[in-house]
Amino acid sequence: MKKQSGFTLIEVMIVVVIIGVLAVVAIRSMQSYSMRAKVAEVMNILSTCRTLVSEVYMTGDYIPNPNEWGCESTDTSKYVSGVSTTGEGIIKVDLRGMGDLRLDNHTITMAPLDSSGSVMGALGRVVRWRCGAVADGTDVSVEFLPGTCRGN
Repeated sequence: MKKQSGFTLIEVMIVVVIIGVLAVVAIRSMQSYSMRAKVAEVMNILSTCRTLVSEVYMTGDYIPNPNEWGCESTDTSKYVSGVSTTGEGIIKVDLRGMGDLRLDNHTITMAPLDSSGSVMGALGRVVRWRCGAVADGTDVSVEFLPGTCRGN
């Protein structure tokens, strides 16, 4: 009788399970990375509007009304359905087309802060910006926001 060589059914099944687990972990990581890359594109739009709001606070004669800061728009990009502002200069970007319900139809905000850490209320120097704070209207999970935009 000849000796048979090869793998048993159990050994093959164990290898298939291990490969399956590794594939699930890798796919999940790639999806999360892809979403964060799309949010990074949105941050560029926020940054442009942030510059305009800062200039108005520094050189303007008055604080504009909501959606009159000069950077508001609709249908801005593949991932942004609109950019709006409040009377204090808080910038709100509405997301779309991300391919993930945790991001689609949600909002990321950026608020100008004065030296006391409060939202700006008068003309003057914007000391820093608070990005991604729930208090300002952000409803995107922190896991998708860049490190510089996590409510601080």
